[in-house]
Amino acid sequence: MRSISTATALAVLLGSAALSLGAAGTASAAPTAHVTSPAGLAVDGVAKRVFVGDNANGTVTATDYSGAVLGSVNGVTGVSDLAVSDDGSTVYAAAPAIHQIWAIDANTLAVKAHYTVSTDTGPRHVAFSGGKVWFSYGDQWDGDLGSVDPSVDPASGTDPVSLGQFPTEGTSVGIWGQALLDTDPTQPGILAVAETGLSTDSMAVLDVSSGKPALIAWHNGDYSLNDGIGDIDLVPGGKQVLVNGRDRDAYADGAFKAAGSYPGGLFADIASNGLVAQANGGKILTYRPDATVPLRTYDEGTSRTADLAWAPDDSRIFALVGTDAQNVGYTLKVLTGPALNNPTLTVNAPASATRAKQLTVTGRLTAAVPLPAGVKLQVTRIDLDSPSGKALPAVAVRTDGTYSFSDTPPAGGTVTYKVTYAGDAAHSAVTATDKVDVSRASTSLSLNNNGKVYSYGADVRFTAHLGTTYRNRTVELWANPYGGDRPDKLLKSGNVDSHGNISVTVDMTRDTDVTAVFKGDARYKPKTVRSTGYAKVKTSTAVTRYYKKAKIGSTTYYWFHKNTDPLLTTTMTYYPGREQRMDLQVYYDGKWYTVDGSPEYFKLGSNGKSAVTLGAPGTAGIKARTRSSYINNSSGDNVNTTTYGSWKYLYFSN
Repeated sequence: MRSISTATALAVLLGSAALSLGAAGTASAAPTAHVTSPAGLAVDGVAKRVFVGDNANGTVTATDYSGAVLGSVNGVTGVSDLAVSDDGSTVYAAAPAIHQIWAIDANTLAVKAHYTVSTDTGPRHVAFSGGKVWFSYGDQWDGDLGSVDPSVDPASGTDPVSLGQFPTEGTSVGIWGQALLDTDPTQPGILAVAETGLSTDSMAVLDVSSGKPALIAWHNGDYSLNDGIGDIDLVPGGKQVLVNGRDRDAYADGAFKAAGSYPGGLFADIASNGLVAQANGGKILTYRPDATVPLRTYDEGTSRTADLAWAPDDSRIFALVGTDAQNVGYTLKVLTGPALNNPTLTVNAPASATRAKQLTVTGRLTAAVPLPAGVKLQVTRIDLDSPSGKALPAVAVRTDGTYSFSDTPPAGGTVTYKVTYAGDAAHSAVTATDKVDVSRASTSLSLNNNGKVYSYGADVRFTAHLGTTYRNRTVELWANPYGGDRPDKLLKSGNVDSHGNISVTVDMTRDTDVTAVFKGDARYKPKTVRSTGYAKVKTSTAVTRYYKKAKIGSTTYYWFHKNTDPLLTTTMTYYPGREQRMDLQVYYDGKWYTVDGSPEYFKLGSNGKSAVTLGAPGTAGIKARTRSSYINNSSGDNVNTTTYGSWKYLYFSN
């Protein structure tokens, strides 16, 4: 079945198209069309819609003239090209992977029909002219032209699809490969054909108004005109074609001959008024007919433009633009004002200046299309006192395009001068800016407690003092506790008091950088100072397995039998990976000596505890002492400052 009367019947009988259509919204509220692999760009002037094919995803997406997505049709496997009917009611999509042409309602996106093309190589390119859909198909050495007549009802027994339509008389070898096709609304019934493939130089113009193609002009592929064809466009108002967005070839006498060219160019589309939109490197340019200087230049900042098409009313250009990064796809861009020349405007301000001292700004306004007499530019100064901008007196442009003005910046910091030409009937608006680093005075800012060490959990008051400023008296106080698990935290932001002070209390459970930030104002520079407070850990050691506690001299000892292993359990502030250091010393001949292998590090459990047995000496009369400590860095982290535990004294008796 190739055609049906309603979208409902299509869904029941074929069930191969997934249809989605959203209500039209504003450009700011709706997503922009994005395709992975561009496969056709067609503009419907009646429905005011743009259709974009995506070969990789098998979709045809519809947008409004702002580029906002309205809906899409899925399942158009391997879609390769799109065309719109003359009345704007139908979009035709070529799908060579499934050898079909789909007819899609331009307003509802309902699929009207599937037309099967009996070929293994196509359909590839499509165009609508003379009431029919024309398509190219074939392999490298055997290309041809086919057509679909939408007025034919398959139920009548007549196939609406016809093959072998390219005229053989007068074309010698005919077309090789799946040819490019182009139509022009100002020349109804005319179809341009250009071969593609390894050998790409043959081209023809056909009259298809009768439904049967008749040859108007032919060029055999001898490379005398174009060394390869990647794009062809019919030129309105004259018997010419534009090849590769660059070369104009005339065909008035039935044979093609060179008739001029535009600079550069990769591919193009031509408006009904004759304006040429050309993709050239990283830019899209418009030209007046036969001109050599661009009328307007759109710099999209990329060298990847896949396709472009004019709106039928010539009001804008639609372009599929990608980034220079690979495999990120293409986005539909809407380029307005294509008939307006875009002037070049420069602004040159000094790199630096002194606040409250006069400076001079210069620049130039030029355009390929002459500017009107008496042009004036709008000037805006943007600074810390006027972040939204302050209008300065308009400045006149001299006859040579130059201009200059003087200003005395009242505020320091970065001062931006924005200069704007509002445009006119022949020129688009243009704006340029330049920045000046205007001097500011320095103020004082201090913060106490730098380098001090505090017990674990101490509440420490940090006070910042701000010196003289202009208007801003706000200081921010930030804390950055040591350790990668805690980010900077804003503790307080507010105006300093009448003495210039602002304070905050910090719970010192870790070493902490406290930072005071003054962000500056129109006359004083920003300033930042830092104070680091150090926090000890909380540590204690419990001794068990002793049989008594008693003093030897003035020191209290834990008494153990000589064959008992003392158990020492240390509790310390926990941090992942932290270890406690244990020191062990023995008393001999009036002095304490560190034993071999001491100190030794032991890992803390997640509960902050570490239990260590010392081992029984087996000999009576031994005095020993031990302590557990946190050593910055050596204990596995630097979150706290070095903290030594108290000595625990042990005595071994019989």
